[in-house]
Amino acid sequence: MANSSLRGSTIISSRHQLVGVRSAASDSDSFSKSLSFSSPLPNFSLKSSGNTRPLQMKRITPVVRAMEVDISLSPRVNSVKPSKTVAITDQATALVQAGVPVIRLAAGEPDFDTPTVIAEAGMNAIREGYTRYTPNAGTLELRSAICKKLKEENGISYTPDQILVSNGAKQSILQAVLAVCSPGDEVIIPAPFWVSYPEMARLADATPVILPTSISEDFLLDPKLLESKLSEKSRLLIICSPSNPTGSVYPRKLLEQIAQVVARHPRLLVLSDEIYEHIIYAPATHTSFASLPGMWERTLTVNGFSKAFAMTGWRLGYLAGPKHFVAACGKIQSQATSGASSISQKAGVAALGMGYAGGEAVATMVKAFKERRDYLVQTFGELEGVKISVPQGAFYLFLDFSSYYGTEAEGFGMIKDSESLCRYLLDKGQVAVVPGDAFGDDTCIRISYAASLSTLQAAVDKIKDALISLRRAVPV
Repeated sequence: MANSSLRGSTIISSRHQLVGVRSAASDSDSFSKSLSFSSPLPNFSLKSSGNTRPLQMKRITPVVRAMEVDISLSPRVNSVKPSKTVAITDQATALVQAGVPVIRLAAGEPDFDTPTVIAEAGMNAIREGYTRYTPNAGTLELRSAICKKLKEENGISYTPDQILVSNGAKQSILQAVLAVCSPGDEVIIPAPFWVSYPEMARLADATPVILPTSISEDFLLDPKLLESKLSEKSRLLIICSPSNPTGSVYPRKLLEQIAQVVARHPRLLVLSDEIYEHIIYAPATHTSFASLPGMWERTLTVNGFSKAFAMTGWRLGYLAGPKHFVAACGKIQSQATSGASSISQKAGVAALGMGYAGGEAVATMVKAFKERRDYLVQTFGELEGVKISVPQGAFYLFLDFSSYYGTEAEGFGMIKDSESLCRYLLDKGQVAVVPGDAFGDDTCIRISYAASLSTLQAAVDKIKDALISLRRAVPV
């Protein structure tokens, strides 16, 4: 009996040792990644003959295998450049957190709070337990409200099954590009362009074809140039009006001329990015490309809530278009993110209920943006060698500073392009702006005036001070 008891306690003790080995391994990052057992645990028996010694278990030693990990990435990902606006914004934020008083004018984010009626709708959704998954395409309530808005404000008719609600307009654009482009297709992009358009084309294994525009022509696409660059590979033309980064607004007459070119190319679709639609300054007016004769069938209209309604963090946008295109985008979304936030969608319904073009709340923000624009245009217009195209919408100023290139900055080095100029302004003036080469035009820099007037005034003073040592080299 004594031997039997001893054998039992020995086995229990050995099991504890084994558990200890496993625990020690799990507590080590290096072990957890490389530890393996070369053979299964042996079968143990409690049978014994009278004088047999207690069964002893050997401590199992983990086998560490040194394996070389393949760290290669997809060629598709390797072809994509990171966003410079995000990189500069992150760098400026890091400097601020380190105690450097940097003025951040890189990001396109309104400084206004989300209007109260929208915020209350979101909070009520939480209080009422509206926190579950929604249909992939978005709630019927929100899609119906979007249809109503597009009909009344844009003159284009859709049904709810022709609307896809996504986590921001950016997702809507990417899904549209992925849905309609095949490898080898060409995506036609006027420059200056939003930084993500060419990279989205590359993610779809399509080729971005950049068409330059001129500051003297307010950065608007020449229909004749468009016609000359189209081929059987041309699949998608991207138009952004009002424009990021230039603030240019395409007049209806010019859009009609572009539509005539598009109509002669049956394979060519148009993606109309209208996210800045409500941020527009009279006498400029907004025209939706899908409202033009013959263009509804081939236009994918993208819009959202981030800019006009100061809802950047709510992540809510949408796509409208012919059902088969929208359904294809919905299929991609169903395997990626699924539907947008239920809370944000309730807030979106409230936003669209604020009145035509966002009502008084949006009009108040637009008035402030215009005041800021006017101040910057006047102030930078006084600087020697700076060229300006007065923006008619959005909240960006795209300034030609190329006359400052080729000058030497004491303690910094040569100002040779838009990137070095922006690095100099960050280093010397502690102002973060975005180099134009990120948008396809190295002669310019982009300044966001989605900041208070007092902030902009301080930034301008710092920029002027930083440019004083360069001014002599600017030709008169």
